[in-house]
Amino acid sequence: MKQFLVLGSSLLVLGLCAATAVAEEPFRPEAGKFPPLEKAHTYRGELVFVDHANRRGSLRVAGAGGTYFRNAPQPFAMLPYGIVRYHGAPADLRDVPLGTVMHVRAFLPPDPKMSAVPVLPVDNKDRIAGYSGTGVAPAENHVLLLEDEPSHCLRTGMVWKLKELELKNNEGMIIASREAKAGGDSKASEEKLTFDAATRVWRGRERLGIADLIAEGAWPASGKKSLEGQAVQLGITWKPTPDGVFTRFHISDIWLDEAATQRAAQIQTEVHKAFIRSRWMPAWVDAVEYGKFGRATVTATLFGGMDASLYADFQKGTSVLMNGAENTLKHAGGGYGPAHMASKGTILDVAQASGDAPLGSSGMQIRFETDLVIEGIRPTRVVRVRPTSWPQVQVPREEYLGDGNFSHEDRFPTPAIFPKY
Repeated sequence: MKQFLVLGSSLLVLGLCAATAVAEEPFRPEAGKFPPLEKAHTYRGELVFVDHANRRGSLRVAGAGGTYFRNAPQPFAMLPYGIVRYHGAPADLRDVPLGTVMHVRAFLPPDPKMSAVPVLPVDNKDRIAGYSGTGVAPAENHVLLLEDEPSHCLRTGMVWKLKELELKNNEGMIIASREAKAGGDSKASEEKLTFDAATRVWRGRERLGIADLIAEGAWPASGKKSLEGQAVQLGITWKPTPDGVFTRFHISDIWLDEAATQRAAQIQTEVHKAFIRSRWMPAWVDAVEYGKFGRATVTATLFGGMDASLYADFQKGTSVLMNGAENTLKHAGGGYGPAHMASKGTILDVAQASGDAPLGSSGMQIRFETDLVIEGIRPTRVVRVRPTSWPQVQVPREEYLGDGNFSHEDRFPTPAIFPKY
């Protein structure tokens, strides 16, 4: 009996260890499936490089070591359905200024052979990188959600509570904590954040500076002042710090009220709407029913994260164009831009999934009939779709692949693209 109990206990321990190992195993998305957000690895860091045409860049990731300035930038790539948010609104990588601190939810590369950035060992986030410690170079570098500080706080129902400031010569330090908007969090840790004369202050429709707050008497010209937990939204960046200060972030923007926050989101939304109308709505193909002589009926799911007015343009009976695309969302084919080789036709049906769609998906599925289907329109492949009511414009040359005579150097340019003088 005693031996049985020992054996049973051993099996239980082994079972728990196995379950823990499975739970901690990094998640790799599959083609044609939107990955669950809860399985993403979470981190944050400063945006230090952007290759907007290929939807990739580099982040200086904040790790466990506490020596932030030493951390080498780490490449990342947006998943084709990955969402960028800036100022609480949809965005493209080109909209986000370098230096902005971003919150990241990311996965392992879905297909390492097709990764647009270096593929790292699966456990790389747990490896020590010198003085930087662990967590600064995660293998989870394919991003589902990339959002700046106000976007993150608005999505999660958080605000920054300003506790105290110290000011001299229009620059200084603020002590603040990120807390739930509905009720304070006694366990929220306080951070020291710097600001200076370049910090933008938004109040309603006004843009102010630190000097304006001093002139109004809201802030002192010098010295300390208690801010009594004033609730605001902050834009956060990183600036080089004095010797001996290894990790400290900087305030680029302060939104003092709801009106200012909403206005920032509205402005960015309009920027992104114009961008998508000129570059076409991204989607992926769920199914293709082939007919005769090149005819086909295509079912596709539109990617999520856009403004509702863009999806409203996809109606039954609407004429649309559909073009193949790379996982980078670059248009494929066409010697004269994306419309050159795109399949043309009419939307037969529009279906909206019930319940909440997974992040990355709009939950909207269209059925589209064309009399000449192109090679790039196949199940699980990424496409871009344009209702004919959207403007037909020529996208920049770096944002489409050309007539099909391309190689991996076209997809991921090498230094050879630069002229020799």
